[in-house]
Amino acid sequence: MSQTSDWPLPSGSIRYLVPQFLRDKLRKHPLSCGLYPISFGNYKEALGHQMQRQDHDDFLLIYCIKGSADLRLKDQDYEVSAGDILLLPPGTDHEYKTKDDDPWSIYWLHLKGEDCHLAAEHAGFIKDNYLQKFGTHPKLIQDFDHLIDCRTGGYNVNTSVYAANLIRQILSYIALLQPATASARSSQLNLDTVHALMQENLHTRLDLDTIAKAVNLSKFHFVNKYKELTGMTPIQHFLHLKIERACYLLDITQQSISEISYSLGYEDSYYFSRLFKKVMGIAPTQYRRKQRH
Repeated sequence: MSQTSDWPLPSGSIRYLVPQFLRDKLRKHPLSCGLYPISFGNYKEALGHQMQRQDHDDFLLIYCIKGSADLRLKDQDYEVSAGDILLLPPGTDHEYKTKDDDPWSIYWLHLKGEDCHLAAEHAGFIKDNYLQKFGTHPKLIQDFDHLIDCRTGGYNVNTSVYAANLIRQILSYIALLQPATASARSSQLNLDTVHALMQENLHTRLDLDTIAKAVNLSKFHFVNKYKELTGMTPIQHFLHLKIERACYLLDITQQSISEISYSLGYEDSYYFSRLFKKVMGIAPTQYRRKQRH
């Protein structure tokens, strides 16, 4: 197993190592034997994060959503910035170090299995083309968040098989992004940036001034342009993302309505329940009962 960074975790960051007995089960299970996680997590504003590996025996994927880092691959120097994905096969010597003045925030995972090479090629990482620019995509961020949530399911085989197939979904989605990447860069309003910012702030409140500043537009022009492109206001979409997240938590966790409400930035659970019903047509308690019958 490749060495996983022992760098001290900052607040809000996660490092999860799949225990050996679960890796053995995943390696033998028919639904995960081809591709399964060894470890995964996220590092937020990872000041001081660095790693050098010469003995690298698994696949490593890093998705940078903010900040930047210096990368060295096979005696070549690169810069990793927000929206870049790095996918390295086994045996690839590498070294990276986050920028001191702009530390990166990343999702990362180590994986093994006989299908990893095929999945990497399908995603477009072939012929030493290990670092590619895709932009910050809300669905990718959401899928990584769902993967990280799997660690809360305990050392459970079914949860781990689900995690393995989430990784397949992530790599398959990266393949879908390949043709769209160039056109997305030329868009007058970068919706990927807007939606990624929304995803990163599902746990709190996000005002229009902050979003507009992120895309270098006035609040007035941002709201008009966003509605022109999507058919709804930014605040409406942000609310829908929060409710979507709430549905996910209602489906897979035992958290109370108050806990879910608080995790999404609403201190008043009754207010949250009214918003939920406005979007979904039923209250959170009714939604949970319907999903379990």
